[in-house]
Amino acid sequence: AAVFAPSNVAEASKALKETAHRGMSVTFLGGGTEIELGATPTRLDAVVRTRNLSALVEHSPSDQIVCAEAGMTLGALQQLLLPHGQRLALDPPLAERATIGGLMSANGFGPLRTRFGSIRDLVIGITIVREDGTVARGGGKVVKNVAGFDIPKLMVGSLGTLGLIATATFRLHPLPEVASTVLLKSRGAVDVLDLVAAIRAAQLEPASMVALTAASSSITSFDIGIRFEGFRAGAESQREKLLALDAVRSEASDVLDEAGARAFWARHDTMRTARLFRAKITTFPTHLPLVFEGQLRPLMDTLENAGFVWYPTLGLGFVTGDPVDAPCTARNILDARSRLGGRGSLVLHAASAEIRSLAGIWGPTPAAIELMRRVKENLDPQHRLSPGRFVGGI
Repeated sequence: AAVFAPSNVAEASKALKETAHRGMSVTFLGGGTEIELGATPTRLDAVVRTRNLSALVEHSPSDQIVCAEAGMTLGALQQLLLPHGQRLALDPPLAERATIGGLMSANGFGPLRTRFGSIRDLVIGITIVREDGTVARGGGKVVKNVAGFDIPKLMVGSLGTLGLIATATFRLHPLPEVASTVLLKSRGAVDVLDLVAAIRAAQLEPASMVALTAASSSITSFDIGIRFEGFRAGAESQREKLLALDAVRSEASDVLDEAGARAFWARHDTMRTARLFRAKITTFPTHLPLVFEGQLRPLMDTLENAGFVWYPTLGLGFVTGDPVDAPCTARNILDARSRLGGRGSLVLHAASAEIRSLAGIWGPTPAAIELMRRVKENLDPQHRLSPGRFVGGI
């Protein structure tokens, strides 16, 4: 019934006040890169688009902090930081479309999470607009902040169910002098585990590490990309130590040139975003061989153009592809969740309505669901903000 496109925080507050006065349910839209994540809202009377909330609020290069409005895209923010030799250490796919608020709301991430952590580890302050239009702030402008409830981290992954993210303040990192990517080809799942163990034993610190497979045959073959960043001497030293490890057979490894590295990381982005189906898997990193063969391969066999993106040090990954038989895919999702048990989870990030209906989006209800509901009651007592989108119908 209504679409709002505020140009500043005051206008955003006015929009939320109006929807509250009219008793309208409302959801928020940034770049739409994760619009399929979560359930369809049970009611939707109004949309607040954040595309015009795109100002740089503050940048303090000496303190290595930046504050931007939620509608600024990550790509635009990185371009503003570039002349100062700094960056926000966040590299999800589709950075030219993904907005700061959307990334926080969906807990977006990319390969740099290997070294720098998730967006929860980077955000230090936030401004939100509550359901009644009240502007509230949490955190601060310094990295160390211990006062009060941690509102910034609470808002990460909330899918617009607790309030409108209006601005966010982040800690920054220097741009690396060099980046060097090593590609290890045709490795098995056990090889991935052995490599992680060897890297940790050697005290190497890759900025990014990802294993990709198309799993088009009965033999799993992972291509592993490992990127080192920093000053030239340090990055090259780390790379050479990696190549000297027993777990790295030099005849099956390549140090990629700049074009080759761009192509590999673009392949990662494409595998995560280009298909109709995407499910996020979390489990213990050491369970990769068991989980892949026991739970994920049967699911991938129901998909065309199937792919698997795995972050070996994090225990996170994505199964992607194009479903051929929706009921069959749904059955394998349910079976995978049952077999995972308490060892992990499988959440749908993108899927058809039929698969969502048959398999469910979230899987088993989390143990913290009652706490989540109490938080929702406190911040959105009328249940007007993206109602039903979050786990447990929140």
